[in-house]
Amino acid sequence: MLNNLARSDSYEPEFEPNAQMAVLAKAGNFVLKPQPLVACGPSEVLIQLEGCGVCVSNLPAWEGRSVFQYPHQAGAPGDQGWGEIVAVGDKVYHLRPGQRVACLAEHAFANYVSVPAQQVTPLPDSLAGIPFPGKAIGSAMNIFRRAEIGRDQTVTIIGAGFLGLLLVQLAVAAGARVFTISRRECARDMARKYGAEETFDTKSLSANLREINKLTGGAGCDRVIEVTGLQFALDAATEIIAEYGRLVIAGYHQDGLRHINMQKWNLKGIDVINAHERDPRLHIQGIEAAILAFEDGRIQPQELLTHCFNLDQVNEAFQTMQDRPEGFIKSWIKL
Repeated sequence: MLNNLARSDSYEPEFEPNAQMAVLAKAGNFVLKPQPLVACGPSEVLIQLEGCGVCVSNLPAWEGRSVFQYPHQAGAPGDQGWGEIVAVGDKVYHLRPGQRVACLAEHAFANYVSVPAQQVTPLPDSLAGIPFPGKAIGSAMNIFRRAEIGRDQTVTIIGAGFLGLLLVQLAVAAGARVFTISRRECARDMARKYGAEETFDTKSLSANLREINKLTGGAGCDRVIEVTGLQFALDAATEIIAEYGRLVIAGYHQDGLRHINMQKWNLKGIDVINAHERDPRLHIQGIEAAILAFEDGRIQPQELLTHCFNLDQVNEAFQTMQDRPEGFIKSWIKL
């Protein structure tokens, strides 16, 4: 491990000789390569990474699509990293070597990464030793913020993966009545554990949507959050959203066009929110909100990090995410 570095040494740190990085050379095939010295610019910090979450939205890049070019840049598409600062640029005054942080780096399938200081958030002692893919958890906080969920509202969350289950926790903590729709029994079990009043599968979707409307007295749900990125979830949300409700699109739709029943959306007078953030400042605010939510007990993200892999097992991590075995919620890479 690198020693903490003085500011005057921040540009030429001693580098661990066996540092590695993963390169997505072609579809389905990450390969490991030696990582060269990572430069630390004047407004950057150099981080020795502890781990990086594996994002489901990156699965198509690993599977292979005509829109992707290979090889990817080294370390990509790892974008949920955390670790310890080992060097700071001479224009960075609010961070120091030795601090444990989450970051917004996009090349974090590697042992080291250099990141603009504005895209780093210190982690408190309460998270010591706990894996913390800050960008992913912060995304859940930003979705929750955009959903504007309050006490006694009825909320249905379609999709019970990592984000969906964090949203169940947050909505329950806010005092909402929560329903969840998921195809996997283990995910529905976890949703009930976190306080979901009712859970529904996708095999009998039409009947289950009628049941949800029945449970709301025919009024529908005040909030529906779609977290799957699939057409069926938009259709389902349209059927159960209440008049003047808020339909939040949090799933990453990346496999073509989508069709919506605009007439129903018009007749119900709903608000439709695209809860995808692009501003790094909002991602950082989401991570900061996630830290507070963890400390006050509203979320338990560590329970959802179900499968851990080493860097030389990154292909296995993606394969597991594709297969979704029983009990799987989210993979992460230990670095």
